[in-house]
Amino acid sequence: MSKEKKELKSKSSSIFRFKQFEIDQNGCTMKVGTDGVLLGAWAGVKEVKDVLDIGAGTGVIAIMLAQRKSDAIVDAVEIDESACRTAERNMRNSPFSSRLNSFQKPIQDYAKLTRKEYDLIVCNPPFFTGGTLSAQTSRNEVRHTIKLPNGELLSCVQRLLRKDGKFCVVLPFIEGLRFKELARNYNLYCTKVTQVKSKKEKPIERLLLQFQKVNQLEETNELIIQFEKRNDFTPEYIALTRAFYLKM
Repeated sequence: MSKEKKELKSKSSSIFRFKQFEIDQNGCTMKVGTDGVLLGAWAGVKEVKDVLDIGAGTGVIAIMLAQRKSDAIVDAVEIDESACRTAERNMRNSPFSSRLNSFQKPIQDYAKLTRKEYDLIVCNPPFFTGGTLSAQTSRNEVRHTIKLPNGELLSCVQRLLRKDGKFCVVLPFIEGLRFKELARNYNLYCTKVTQVKSKKEKPIERLLLQFQKVNQLEETNELIIQFEKRNDFTPEYIALTRAFYLKM
């Protein structure tokens, strides 16, 4: 295979195609995954005008939210320079580019500098707080709470979220339970939980969590992604993601 063909094949394999936009993943350590798509499809957008995506990565969640809410302005903050360039490129090439903005800086700095408040804040946050670090520094920074400890994330959300706004995250089960407890220390209360299983007989693998500044009754439900056969998706998962995935 020639060098040119190899380059074309590599470029093609880095692109994740959705129904209304494409995500070029070159330059971003963490690629498009189920967690991000779930969060982008699940977060409530009713009566939402201003949206913030913390840790934009490829920009996929921000673009999904711009697709779902045609009159919303979506800001995305990303600390990593290379990832931010990737997000900017994907936003610029999407049909919703006029309503998407990216900022390359730590959310801690952004929260101090901006006067803007948001109706909806979303984050697919780092979740490892211990264990052995890999040799790949950029991946560590994305997956471990090195540069964004949960307490600092929650403090920023408390500052940036409007009084009646909502904050939505996706986390592994145990980390999600811990995050719920910690959030109460910042006067952010869990009002909605979706427990995600890959299959019915499997344990809960992910939690989709919604927080608000007002403590109220928590709504809990379950989402099973597929039946026994591979790619035999449940009606609930199809309904949630069909606006995005090509083959849904």
